[in-house]
Amino acid sequence: MAAKIYKPTTPGRRQMSVPSFDEVTKKTPEKSLLDVQKKHAGRNSYGRITVRHKGGGNRQKYRIIDFKRDTEAQAKVIGVEYDPNRTSYIALVEYEDNKKSYIIAPAGLTDGDVIESGAEADIKPGNTLPIANIPVGIFIHNIEIYPGKGGQLVRSAGAAAQLMAKENGMAQVRLPSGEVRLIRLDCKATIGQVGNIEHDTVKIGKAGRKRHMGIRPTVRGSVMNPCDHPHGGGEGRSPIGRPGPVTPWGKPALGYKTRNKKARTEKFIVKHKNGK
Repeated sequence: MAAKIYKPTTPGRRQMSVPSFDEVTKKTPEKSLLDVQKKHAGRNSYGRITVRHKGGGNRQKYRIIDFKRDTEAQAKVIGVEYDPNRTSYIALVEYEDNKKSYIIAPAGLTDGDVIESGAEADIKPGNTLPIANIPVGIFIHNIEIYPGKGGQLVRSAGAAAQLMAKENGMAQVRLPSGEVRLIRLDCKATIGQVGNIEHDTVKIGKAGRKRHMGIRPTVRGSVMNPCDHPHGGGEGRSPIGRPGPVTPWGKPALGYKTRNKKARTEKFIVKHKNGK
């Protein structure tokens, strides 16, 4: 896939690029696998904003994705589709009993391909197996953390993790961030790299396109007044005036580690993404 670049007919078009959608083979979604997508604009169940700069955006329907891949049978790929809810593409597959489902589309998967789930499946892109049955060194995605819960790790466009080692009922998996993590051998994973590999090369180009995605403007603290932000105030462009950058509420920002060092899952991390 390569990004499509337009001629600079307008100021917004000058810097804009869009995906070429070469991998996409099906234009309309499967109606039986659509669900209502309600908007919450970054608010929690109490109605309070917990994630800023969200709101608006185009209307979307949610595509029900089969992250569990627990149907141990062969399925034929009907088409690869665009999904507005994620960066990766999705593939519509049909099993031998005419049951249809969506899966995360790995790179190289196309119409007519046959995929399979189960311990006896071949080692080829799109097949899902327990990690115990996957050879060391293979690239995988859609990795379970808890057996039977469904894939939770490595699901975004172009992502791939590598199976590094197996011992004592656990596997060492190197995630795209560089973190090496222990995963149980009875957890499932899908072979291959997630499709839409060049997603990160796309340039948004104009502010309006971000608004279509449901992202509202972000104002820098340094251009605010002192009453609105700790970075605000001063004559002209001023430095932060404190040891490091902070949030509007005075908490450390930009690189400050927020992960709890006593987290229950800390024992499963062999190497952190920062190399420590």
